[in-house]
Amino acid sequence: MTDSDVVPFRVEVPQAEVDDLRLRLARTRWAPAQDLDGERGITQDEVRRLVEHWSGAWDWREHEAALNAFPQVATTIDGTRIHAVHVRAAREDAPVVVLLHGWPGSVVEFLRVIGPLSGTAHVVVPSLPGYGFSGPTPTGGWTSQRMAAAVAELMARLGYTRYVAHGGDWGSRVARDLAVVDPDHVAGIHVTMTNGLEPADGGDERAAERARRYAEELSGYFKTQATKPLSLAYGLTDSPVGQLAWIAERFRDWTDPASDVLGPQLLDLVLANVAVYWFTGTAGSSSQLYWERRAHPGDEWSTTVPTGVCVLPHDLRLPVRAAVEPAVNLVSWTELPRGGHFPGIEVPDLLVDELRRFLAQVWPGAPTDG
Repeated sequence: MTDSDVVPFRVEVPQAEVDDLRLRLARTRWAPAQDLDGERGITQDEVRRLVEHWSGAWDWREHEAALNAFPQVATTIDGTRIHAVHVRAAREDAPVVVLLHGWPGSVVEFLRVIGPLSGTAHVVVPSLPGYGFSGPTPTGGWTSQRMAAAVAELMARLGYTRYVAHGGDWGSRVARDLAVVDPDHVAGIHVTMTNGLEPADGGDERAAERARRYAEELSGYFKTQATKPLSLAYGLTDSPVGQLAWIAERFRDWTDPASDVLGPQLLDLVLANVAVYWFTGTAGSSSQLYWERRAHPGDEWSTTVPTGVCVLPHDLRLPVRAAVEPAVNLVSWTELPRGGHFPGIEVPDLLVDELRRFLAQVWPGAPTDG
């Protein structure tokens, strides 16, 4: 095996690590209860409820089996292991789509999308460098542009000469950068966030209000991870409850209330996503992207690659068409009726339909249903 080889991969967490997680949860040292007013973060009662389920009925092996139900690969690119789910469609000439997660997401974010979408397209879902099974990265310097170059190399090694990239959160930036670093092979990009294309006047009232709330209430995590990600990593890597609370608060705050992502229907999937960070020890390496973005800013968008934007009404930030349209080759603009920051978990049916529609626009002959 050489570094350029692409080899089969399976998720196999040792039982000792699964047992250790339960022991750590049972021995949690809880913060003293206080009578506090106002919204100061996720409450202890809520975290205790999540921990009770995580350490009780929830079973990692079920989610490990769900991941391993899909073919997976690994290869070494630019000095680090790159992992991906890779599911081929029945039709050899089917379109190709790469699904890109962000923070605090993982390949788990797309488990409800991969099966239905693979009826239409070849599907590749990488773990971004430093995240999940592509981490921890051994060095720093992993900007979104460097990640895009790694994804482009992965797609080439998988034998794809043309593909469409979809992304949310940091995945939107990586998709954006793919259109710049690999334009000869990117047939189109489809994103849910358009950071860097905010209007000077704040845009429409709804987007401006969302931006104000983010700046005033929801952006503390960003400041910490962009300035002192290493200091934060010690606590998150040592305490599963710390890791859980840090991620669960984002799912609570960034999603459609109707999705109820911490409720009985979706909680197991959210906990599986948290467990990926825990078992791979990637709290620190995944946070580094925020530091890299601050140290190496850049918001270059392709003006030639066909671009689609999908607006989720409860997302963290809302794209504004008046700012986006002059900056990119905008061929598609969709505003979904529901959903938030994690559409693959919240509204997988709507996301699959939207991706099929976009593929049909930019890939001649692509089917519009499965």
